[in-house]
Amino acid sequence: MAHWLYKSEPSAWSWEQQKAAGEKGTEWTGVRNYLARNNMRAMQIGDKGFFYHSNDGLEIVGIVEVCALSHPDSTAAGDDRWDCVDIRAVRDMPQAVTLKDIKVNEKLSNMALVTSMRLSVQPVTDDEWLEVCRMGGLDNPPR
Repeated sequence: MAHWLYKSEPSAWSWEQQKAAGEKGTEWTGVRNYLARNNMRAMQIGDKGFFYHSNDGLEIVGIVEVCALSHPDSTAAGDDRWDCVDIRAVRDMPQAVTLKDIKVNEKLSNMALVTSMRLSVQPVTDDEWLEVCRMGGLDNPPR
C-alpha cells in the first residue's frame, strides 16, 4: 500500500466538498503535470492519501483513499495524455497539520511537500505518513 498527498485550493475543491461526494468519491481531475500524472498511474485501489488545502489554509485536513484506478481525465477534452484517479474521503484529521509545522519537523525535511512544493499529487513515504498522522492526532492511522 502506498501513500500520497493531493493538493487542492479550497476555493476550487474543498475538503467539505470531497466529503460530500460520499462513498462513490470523485475524479481527481485537472492535473496537467507529467510527474503528478505518473504518480496517479502508479496508484492502487485502497492507497491512502492526505488531502491538503493549498494557497488558503496550507494544511492537511483529511485522509482519502483511491477508489478507482487511473483512467482518462474527463476534463482533458480528448487529450489522452492526461489521466486521473477517483478518491473518496476516509476521515477528517482530528487536528489540521500545517505546512509550517511540517517544515520545522526534522523527520519531514525530505517530504515532497517541503522539497517539491508545486507538485499537485505527491508520494508520501510510510515514515512520513505515520509522522504526519501523529502530528494530526491519529494514534491508529488508516493504512
